Amino acid sequence: MFEAPLPTIDTDPWRPIVLAYAPAARRGALSALLALDDRLADLIRTTSEPALGQLRLAWWREALARLDSQSPPSEPALQGLAMSVLPLGISGESLVPIVHGWEVLIEEPELGLAALRRFGEGRGHLFVAAGAAMAAASGDPVAAAGQGWALVDLARNLRAPIEAAEARAMATPLLDEAAAARWSRNGRALGALAHLARMDLRLPDGMHPHKGAPHRVGRLLWHRLTGK
Repeated sequence: MFEAPLPTIDTDPWRPIVLAYAPAARRGALSALLALDDRLADLIRTTSEPALGQLRLAWWREALARLDSQSPPSEPALQGLAMSVLPLGISGESLVPIVHGWEVLIEEPELGLAALRRFGEGRGHLFVAAGAAMAAASGDPVAAAGQGWALVDLARNLRAPIEAAEARAMATPLLDEAAAARWSRNGRALGALAHLARMDLRLPDGMHPHKGAPHRVGRLLWHRLTGK
């Protein structure tokens, strides 16, 4: 099952670069959405009892929906969404599918293809929301990129080698689709995340890219300049 925490801005050297690719006025929205994903990842990582995990995720589903009618509680991730995402016309209710995606890891003792697909579609909805928040172009493949990104990151944090291999196999065509597109300027932060995930597919198990790896820096710079 899911074992390690996802990288955050404090541990992932690439995240500040990705955030810099977002439109300045919308950068806070992307940061807030990624913070929500970090928070849910940490919840899954620290939950050993499925029933307790479902209760905690139910609280998040309800809390996200309540953002549309109430002030946020004293939870930094929710306050960040209320401050930076909701004013852009993205409802709290529309973010609930992200929670449903993470819930798959608690509901399913084994991750078959159907469960992996549900996880990718649910968690990958983060990119759909971020694309709307950043006014990305309609042609930007945000859904495919989000699903591929979610599955690759999951694969790198799974204990079961077979499940991890299936997640990578499912992610590959999605990320190929994302890499083949020419992303709009407003969507290039999400395209950069997709390119990083695609490069992660080629890393051996347990290996993490070195900070400032030249080929990664060069690939992201080319994407920033051209959208490819």
